[in-house]
Amino acid sequence: MKRFILSIALAAVIASPWAYGVDKGRVTTPLVHGSDHPGKRTDPDMERWRGHGLGQFIHWGVYALAGGEWNGETYQGAAEWIRAWRGIPNEDYDNLYKSFNPTNFDARKWARQARDMGAGYVIFTTKHHDGFCLWPSEYTDYTVAATPYGKDIVKEVVDAYTAEGIDVHLYFSIMDWSHEGWMYKPPVTAADSTRWESFKQFTRNQLLELLDRYPGVKGLWFDGTWDASWVAEAEFAHSLEKELREKCPGIIIGSRFRPDEYGNRRFDLNGDLIGDYDQAWERDIPTSAEQLFGNDWDCCMTIPENGWGYARKWTSYAKTPYELTSMLSECNSMGGNLVINFGPDGTGNIRPEECEIASEIGRWMATNGEAIKGAEGVADIDRQGWGFMTRKADRLFMHVYNVPVNGVLRVVFGSKTYVPGGAVMLADGTPLQIEDAGRNKRNARLFNIFLPAGFKPDRPFVIEMKLIDNDGDTDAYQQAKV
Repeated sequence: MKRFILSIALAAVIASPWAYGVDKGRVTTPLVHGSDHPGKRTDPDMERWRGHGLGQFIHWGVYALAGGEWNGETYQGAAEWIRAWRGIPNEDYDNLYKSFNPTNFDARKWARQARDMGAGYVIFTTKHHDGFCLWPSEYTDYTVAATPYGKDIVKEVVDAYTAEGIDVHLYFSIMDWSHEGWMYKPPVTAADSTRWESFKQFTRNQLLELLDRYPGVKGLWFDGTWDASWVAEAEFAHSLEKELREKCPGIIIGSRFRPDEYGNRRFDLNGDLIGDYDQAWERDIPTSAEQLFGNDWDCCMTIPENGWGYARKWTSYAKTPYELTSMLSECNSMGGNLVINFGPDGTGNIRPEECEIASEIGRWMATNGEAIKGAEGVADIDRQGWGFMTRKADRLFMHVYNVPVNGVLRVVFGSKTYVPGGAVMLADGTPLQIEDAGRNKRNARLFNIFLPAGFKPDRPFVIEMKLIDNDGDTDAYQQAKV
């Protein structure tokens, strides 16, 4: 009896809505709607996504007209959620589209800015929780076609970014406050079931419509999937995902779309990721690679503290270009991408502060992008306090954010990993002196890298080091100096 009770308790813990990285092999329950491919995808589409390093997120919709304010009162939460703000009549918000006419919107300008920033892909909001569609959907009248602007904004974005060589991923909210069939809990009555089934079909129709209209998109980014109504739809969601993948081979879908049959999201009952990459790191970066369980991942980061859509007043803390560049290096050092969010205003302008941040990151990427684009994370070399590391084969990139007062950087290699075969400044190829500093108490090899005399950087920089395999039986470092 005790064994039976323990089994039930364990199953209850594992089947929690956000079961967090159960050890592989710990549970071996056969699943119908679990992960379709335990482990990383290795096809060219996924390899391309993995190599982007940096992406752009754009949150835009009619909520940009409100800008986080209503009748003179400022909403302190995320501006794109303002319709849910207590005291705002839904019918008032739902009529904002009648004045949506972003005459300053220029998708080509946005795309050029993203290109110059160094972004390899963009995630664009086709429809947020309010249900307003930035494409002329055939399945609802609540679209850009009914606004004074009238044109297909999603098409403009897809065309402009594709022309700049930037991959397009479409954000889509399952939650839809505008549809009468949407509900937060599973249906109870027959009438509820009828409404809910109509909503499910509506959702399917819109997703297939997006892939029909924009066949070149590379991914779908889902949101609004946490409510019990959708969590109970493992079979439907799984079937729909297969349909989407059949229509668009190679499409990339993250871990937020569907649950398994036990209601687990992100990881299934067996601890495998449900999706192609882990979407859990929203405005958060893991403290170590161990938290990633070997999965692909990205981090979507806001510039203000918690704001995705346009807010007229920036009264909370906003990140600096230095912080965001540091986050970029940190994410890449653990094999992930950083996606930086921008929230255009109701006229289509991206605010000047965000433009300046994009420019600063772009200037850094123009010099140091080789250490980001196509680079891999580094798990077998100890990280030091001066910054982060990425690599390409035998090229180690040292992303330096904290310069020691004596201008000497320390690199620590395990006794049977690597030794340096030379180091240069990535920006201009200036060779750097390397000194063998002996071993530490763990028998790891220590090396010092000396920065040029008088070097006073005004921004983070990168050093490229050539790695030589060291089997521990010969002194590869001495051979490298010959």
